Amino acid sequence: MKSDIGHVGEVSPETAAPPLSSAPPPDAPRGALAEWTVTVLLLLFGTTTLVQAFVIPTGSMENNLLIGDHLLVDKLTYSPAGGVSKYILPFREPKRGDIIVFRYPVDIRQTFVKRVIGIPGDHIRLVNKAVYRNGVKLDEPYVVHKTDYIDSYRDNFPGDPDFHSDARAVAMLQTNQVNGEIVVPPGNFFAMGDNRDYSLDSRYWGFVPRDYIIGKPLVIYWSYDAPTADLADSSIGVRHFIDIAEHFFSKTRWSRTFLLIHGYTYKN
Repeated sequence: MKSDIGHVGEVSPETAAPPLSSAPPPDAPRGALAEWTVTVLLLLFGTTTLVQAFVIPTGSMENNLLIGDHLLVDKLTYSPAGGVSKYILPFREPKRGDIIVFRYPVDIRQTFVKRVIGIPGDHIRLVNKAVYRNGVKLDEPYVVHKTDYIDSYRDNFPGDPDFHSDARAVAMLQTNQVNGEIVVPPGNFFAMGDNRDYSLDSRYWGFVPRDYIIGKPLVIYWSYDAPTADLADSSIGVRHFIDIAEHFFSKTRWSRTFLLIHGYTYKN
């Protein structure tokens, strides 16, 4: 199986997937005006404390987040609520369908982006690529499958660990598997990439601890069509900036500029 890790920020390269598709339906309760209001407030009152900039150098969240998307991440929504602030600020827990930015559990120096599939108490399993949560098959219009074969571990999960599985995943399979399903423990989340066949995610390195979640992507402020190698920190240099200067207008994906990023509200 060809592996792909979805990162943002300081990360290592991965394999990309090409095409672009429409974004998933927005969260039901909040309209576009409310989303923009939050965006403007965060931009006005926070640059590093409330908002942080990241770049997507990898393809595991395609086709919803593309290689070269530059994001502003809302660090406020998932912050712990104080005694008074919980009544006036929009604090909440991550929910199913949210796209989250978090520290990679295997190496917290790296930052990843994935979608929340399971919250504490959920039972998760995959059967021939389809995800079942609490016994119900999920409707996942945001998912892309780019292989037509079935991988015994990736697509029928949980199963016997393969060579991609980290020690944390092995421990998860041993301690959190009940009747052929993974049960998400308190204080943790099960996350997966939208480019499902090319994503190393909770199947391979276990749960995302709540304390590791940084925030949720808010808006794409710039999208630049560049390969993964040009976006990895170790590769950014004079030649990269020269390329941007020469091709800024031709390589900028103007249709993605200021595109709001939404989670997905499941029907079941």
